Amino acid sequence: MPGGRLTQQERQQIAVGLADGLAYAEIARRLDRPTSTITREVSRNGGPTGYRAELAHRATQQRTHRRRQAAPRGAQASPQPYGRDAEAVREYEEMWTTVLMQGGTPKMMARVLACLYTTDAGYLTASELVQRLQVSPASISKAITYLESQELVRRERDERRRERYAVDDDLWHQSTIASGRSLAQVVDLARQGVGILGRDTPAAIRLESVARYLDFVGESLIRAAEQAREVLYTKTEYTKTEATSDGTAKPSSDHGETAVPPATA
Repeated sequence: MPGGRLTQQERQQIAVGLADGLAYAEIARRLDRPTSTITREVSRNGGPTGYRAELAHRATQQRTHRRRQAAPRGAQASPQPYGRDAEAVREYEEMWTTVLMQGGTPKMMARVLACLYTTDAGYLTASELVQRLQVSPASISKAITYLESQELVRRERDERRRERYAVDDDLWHQSTIASGRSLAQVVDLARQGVGILGRDTPAAIRLESVARYLDFVGESLIRAAEQAREVLYTKTEYTKTEATSDGTAKPSSDHGETAVPPATA
């Protein structure tokens, strides 16, 4: 059934499709499932190279069992805005968490980040995160400290002076810039080694090769991030404005921010 849970037989078909090099969309078409279902299933169960049907089926059964044990008797999922399916949202957050973990983000930090990015406001207080993720305040504090160090969340105060944690497009930009700069530090370190080890030695030649590669990648990363911000952010901000009757622009209702249209020649 397209709307129900994946069966063990379907998971075996997914494994066969991955082994045959099929795209997620093609596997989904053959199973009469949404592509997002296949993407989520594979991402949370080892990725395209590590997916195993039996292990995936067993892991899903265990997750379902744990959720039933953790949920109080008679408890219902919190109502979702915009008529969203609460179960689908929860599973999507799990998929975000899995992908972030595969990229190297620790589990709790990944859960916090996924939670923030799937919140319409883009921010939550510590108590709200504790309630949504059902973890201790200490766990949230540790996760936020880590995410701040990676420039992936920002602390701010709301109108009641409560501290809350926010995410937005600019934080990804800043994180990308930070990644480019960290590569530059590795480049400097590699080139120091060239002088220490002797320019024509095998080790120095290897380090110089590393330095050249990372120098190119780092500069390209920073340049691409700046270009993307200039082009995409300007376009996004402009689409948030609404033209008034006199031809000027007024801010949209999103967070009360003032949007500025791009300058014309």
